Amino acid sequence: MMQDATGTATAAVESVSRDSRHAFSKPTVPEIRLIKGFGVEGDAHAGATTQHRYLVVKDPTRPNLTQVHFMPAELFDELRGAGFEVSPGELGENITTRGLDLFGLPLGARLRLGADAVVKITGMRNPCSLINGFQKGLMKTLIGTAEDGQVIRKAGIMGIVVTGGTVAPGDPIRVQLPVGEQRPLGVV
Repeated sequence: MMQDATGTATAAVESVSRDSRHAFSKPTVPEIRLIKGFGVEGDAHAGATTQHRYLVVKDPTRPNLTQVHFMPAELFDELRGAGFEVSPGELGENITTRGLDLFGLPLGARLRLGADAVVKITGMRNPCSLINGFQKGLMKTLIGTAEDGQVIRKAGIMGIVVTGGTVAPGDPIRVQLPVGEQRPLGVV
């Protein structure tokens, strides 16, 4: 995590993105508005029920657990070191963060974004083959296997909006951990 002048750990929104079309990448915008139980206003993946094209075919009544997609900016730094060029929004995320271990968050953690918005984390995004269409070989860097055989996914995490509000670059992010047992993120 980053630290402010007093040495307190900080995390912040680096970029926000949305797109009304079901496209792979999303353009960055000055701010987004999160709507409780719905997602990012004006985004193709917003809705109370699933909006993911593959999942809609399987069950259009399924609750939408992927209303907001987060990616860490530190992953883009890592990818640049591996020869890839990826900028905020290009992997389809709505919110790019800096200074927060997104992949280490437990299921049900709440991210307080800016003054009002709260998103409850529902799981990890499973990288899809479209990633290789964006940049050849990128998929292999976003999914791998740990020494213990566990699959490692680096395609971001997903959440649902529990309190609406406006989110913009520079907004602080505060983490509220769930009470009780801390369960690891599964795939949604």
